[in-house]
Amino acid sequence: MTQTAQRTDQAAPAHPELAQVSGSMITSTAAKALAALRVSMGFVFLWAFLDKTFGLHYATPSAKAWINGGSPTKGFLASVEVGPFQSFFHAIAGTWWANGLFMLGLLAIGVALIAGVAMRIAATSGVLMLALMWFAEVPFAQFTSAGEPTGSPNPFADSHHIYAVVLVVLAATYAGTTWGLGATWARLPFVHRHRWAL
Repeated sequence: MTQTAQRTDQAAPAHPELAQVSGSMITSTAAKALAALRVSMGFVFLWAFLDKTFGLHYATPSAKAWINGGSPTKGFLASVEVGPFQSFFHAIAGTWWANGLFMLGLLAIGVALIAGVAMRIAATSGVLMLALMWFAEVPFAQFTSAGEPTGSPNPFADSHHIYAVVLVVLAATYAGTTWGLGATWARLPFVHRHRWAL
C-alpha cells in the first residue's frame, strides 16, 4: 500500500471568523467595526450639512440656516485670528462659492461614507476639507494675531487630525464593503476601469 504525499499547494480553508475584504483577510468583527466607524464618520459630515442647511438648533439656529439666508462659512472664517492664512480666510468668508463648495463637500462626503461608495474620493476630499479647517484654527499657535492666548488644548492632535486619520484608514481598508454598497460600486464599469474612484 502506497501513501500519497499530502498536497501543500492547495489553499487552506478560510477561518470561519475571517471575511474576505478586497484581497486581504480581516476578521468579520473587524470589518463590522470599520463599517460602524465609517457610518459614524459619515454622519459627522452629513449632520454638519443638515444643521447648517436647516438650522436644527444645535450649532446653527434656524435664523442663521443656509435656507434662511445664513452663511455656513462666514462666522467661522471671519473669526480666524491665527496663522499665515488669516487674510485669505477673511477674504473668502461668506462668498457664494465658498459656501457652495463647503456645503456640497459636507453632503457628498457624508453620503459617500454612509453608503460605502467612492471611499477614496470621499477620504481625499474629507482630508482636504479638514486640512483647510485645521489651517484656519492652527492649533499649535499659542497666541492670536492680537496677542491673546488661543487656549488651544493640544498643539498636535486635534479633532481635525483624528478625523483625517480615520478617513485614510477607511479608504485604505476599503471599508465600504461591509454594511455598504462598496462591492456593488466597485463592479460599475467606470469604477472598474478607474480604480481611483473606488
